[in-house]
Amino acid sequence: MPKSGVGERFTEFMEGWAHELEVYLEQLLRAVSINDHHDVEAEAALVSKLTQHHKGYYTVKWALAHEDVLPFFSQAWATPLEKAYSWLTGWKPSTMFKLLLSTTATSSGAVLIHLTQQQLETMEDLRQKVRLEEDKVERDMERQHVALADRRMVELARLASRGTVSPARINGLVEVALKGVADGLEKVVRAADCVRLRTLKGILEILTPPQCLAFFAASSTLLIRLRQLGGMRERASAAAAAVI
Repeated sequence: MPKSGVGERFTEFMEGWAHELEVYLEQLLRAVSINDHHDVEAEAALVSKLTQHHKGYYTVKWALAHEDVLPFFSQAWATPLEKAYSWLTGWKPSTMFKLLLSTTATSSGAVLIHLTQQQLETMEDLRQKVRLEEDKVERDMERQHVALADRRMVELARLASRGTVSPARINGLVEVALKGVADGLEKVVRAADCVRLRTLKGILEILTPPQCLAFFAASSTLLIRLRQLGGMRERASAAAAAVI
């Protein structure tokens, strides 16, 4: 199965996507700071742009994952710190509810997003639904792990060890087996991403436009800061290694 430079192409895309997110964050912070002068149309337009920005990420990701899904598990474009918080090639949907909770009451006592009782109840229903969907995707991933050791793979290992089949034949059989594994992994990636998108859509539908802006500002800050801190740690480690 020839490789197609998927990792390199997504790395390049990710750099541009992250830069655009930083530009959007500046707009979000300005909009959020104008608390008493809401421009409903401008707020809705900015929310729409951020939503499309995130959807665009998955459009590119799915197209490249269909070519070769394995780079999305190694994530060469991410720092070790980002990978530490990764869940099945991306952010874990349920963490968005923790982030949202942190914006409703900060350590300084400031409230960035005030949720009504009805919003809180609806958000809790969504959180429970998302958790069930996460569990399902995790079970699907466990099945993929089991598939790596299914009878076909064991038989291939046996044939290869006995030397009764030509290397070319073995390679062909391995390619077929790995194609099945890759197809399964691609389905898991798509399933996990769909939970992420449904979570984002569900949260935005519950929040008002000003609340959506505050939520996007908080989530964008988290993604950007995690990437920046991860990069700083990588550079510091590289500098320390160079001195030794």
